[in-house]
Amino acid sequence: MRKKLGLCLVMICMIAVLGACGNKEDASGTAENSASTGTTATTNETDTAEAAEGSTRTIKYLDQEYTVPTEVNRIVITGSMEAMEDALVLDVHPVGAITFGGEFPEMYASITDQAESIGQKIEPNFETILSLKPDIILGSTKFKPEVAEQLSKIAPFIQVSHIATDWESNLNLLAELTGKQEQAKQEIEQYKAALTTAQAELGDKLENKKVLAVRIRNGQMYVYPESVFVNPILYGDLGFQVPGEIQAAKAQEALSVEKFAEMNPDYVFVQFETSENSDTPNALTDLQNNPIIQKTTALKENHAFVNVIDPLAEGGPAWSRIEFLKAAVEQLSK
Repeated sequence: MRKKLGLCLVMICMIAVLGACGNKEDASGTAENSASTGTTATTNETDTAEAAEGSTRTIKYLDQEYTVPTEVNRIVITGSMEAMEDALVLDVHPVGAITFGGEFPEMYASITDQAESIGQKIEPNFETILSLKPDIILGSTKFKPEVAEQLSKIAPFIQVSHIATDWESNLNLLAELTGKQEQAKQEIEQYKAALTTAQAELGDKLENKKVLAVRIRNGQMYVYPESVFVNPILYGDLGFQVPGEIQAAKAQEALSVEKFAEMNPDYVFVQFETSENSDTPNALTDLQNNPIIQKTTALKENHAFVNVIDPLAEGGPAWSRIEFLKAAVEQLSK
């Protein structure tokens, strides 16, 4: 009897030990499973983040499709003054932007606070652009093919049109890249509303009046074709008669003092930037004091307006249009 009782106690102890071991294994297995589940969750989150970082989308600009990152945060603008002006309108801050003489012009101070210089207008610094790790590079249609090819090797690259009549497409491009479509839409609508008001305000007051815009570079006056500079605003939007000399212009063309006098404009808008006249700093004053120029209608009637907008403004992009329209109407209404 005692032997049977002892045997039973031994068996009970063994069962207890085995049960404890089993519980330990279960607990260990549960912990391992929990750890395994946590690792999978972390991996999934990392994969999702990496997928988002590397994801792309397709956008359309001027009948051409481009593959760009889903999220565009680091923008480099090189060569395209149009893109610089659009950035002003939409308050987009590029990580790299164009400088003049190594400096950002005051005109662009509000958007270049976080930017590094990536070179002059037509001389991009490829190494600096590469170091900035851009999501997108906005260049110019004026770039030579070899420059465009080099930039396209760094990041997705879009050449922004320098044609003034593409201003809405240009603004919408930057808006789509940065998620500011609604703001771009509002800016375009506001400009068109301001234009309608301006047309009504000016009415027939300036009918048959000759209006001209010139830019002084290297001491010489220049005029531009009907679709370049501020001409689309004057002749397209405001409807002034296009002078024959402007109709005949194929590109930037020099205008002599004698030819200016022959044209004899009633109103003239002049842009003079000191950096474009470094060798002829007195060019503007010399022209204003020229006895031939002084006999023209615009000068005699004090209708010669200098730098009504920043002299570095291109004329055609959204910022130029918005600002020049306001300034031009103000002057022409006097």
